[in-house]
Amino acid sequence: MHFVEIVALLAVLQFLFFGIMVGKARMVSGIKAPAVTGDAGFERAYRVQMNTLEMLIAFFPALYVAAQHWSGWLVAAIGAVFLVGRMIYWRAYVKDPSTRSLGFALSFGPVLVLAVLGLIGAALAM
Repeated sequence: MHFVEIVALLAVLQFLFFGIMVGKARMVSGIKAPAVTGDAGFERAYRVQMNTLEMLIAFFPALYVAAQHWSGWLVAAIGAVFLVGRMIYWRAYVKDPSTRSLGFALSFGPVLVLAVLGLIGAALAM
């Protein structure tokens, strides 16, 4: 289970990193809070952070439920793919949003797999 906890905390740190990148983009663009539009570079960084937040809402429960029923190594490995996918997504999206597909697939896919594993595990445990 410790590997799962490490992956979960790495996801938190990754999200905080994306937030720092939003702050940096805000400073570079000169966009003053609370505005979230007006500069394409800032808007892309902001969307990465918000999309990651949206994904984390599904990722954390799926990760922890799956970890209750399956090998911690397996669940952590799937979670690690999510983290790599988010980094690929971030790099692609800030450069050219039309190239974000691989990063999205490597983020969404693991969440879906974890949710299905968690559901199967919970059903089998009944």
